[in-house]
Amino acid sequence: MSIVIPSAAPTSGPEGIPCLYQDADLLVLVKPSGLLCVPGRGPDKQDCLSARVQTCWPEALVVHRLDQATSGLVLMARNLATQRALSAAFAERRIHKRYQAIVQGCWTPAASDTSAWQLIDLPIAADWERRPLRVIDPLQGKPSQTRWRVLSTDTQAPTTRVELEPLTGRTHQLRVHLAACGHAILGDALYADAATLARAPRLLLHATALQLVHPSTGQVLHYTCPADF
Repeated sequence: MSIVIPSAAPTSGPEGIPCLYQDADLLVLVKPSGLLCVPGRGPDKQDCLSARVQTCWPEALVVHRLDQATSGLVLMARNLATQRALSAAFAERRIHKRYQAIVQGCWTPAASDTSAWQLIDLPIAADWERRPLRVIDPLQGKPSQTRWRVLSTDTQAPTTRVELEPLTGRTHQLRVHLAACGHAILGDALYADAATLARAPRLLLHATALQLVHPSTGQVLHYTCPADF
């Protein structure tokens, strides 16, 4: 059984955090761009998704994260058993995520069907001299795979809207992979050149879809939240 939760009817949640779904086990939330998922170092980095959510649901536990600059769907658990189950599902790639991004340039797929899924298969490693940055490293990098396809192209801009599906979960994976392909995400302060960074007031990367099996009921849940760019 599949339950589709429409993005048009979020329930009230903590300050600036729409809640698409809640039950006794989990929360499905929409994180805005610019907000950390968990507290950082220093008093100026204590405002974050988890802290805001815990003002409404004090028992809420972090399951996974989005980059501070990335917006979109985030899961949180409401008990330890659910947190463990969802963390295991992420580790075993049983939770499926999709994103949308707007990237620099007109990106033409190799396949004749321009809407077909393509694969980026480039190993990613930490850039120890420039942490927290990541780099493509064929020798030291961990296997990293991203599926992508073109949704639309603006030849005047020129930019391309792409849909992305990470098959692995490396830090900054989507940003690193797209930049390595010569199509950095607009507004990316870490991996884009100055001109591409300046083309948007924020990183144009949004987690649009999330599919999982509910750890208690066994139902297949599917949530969507369209990008606002």
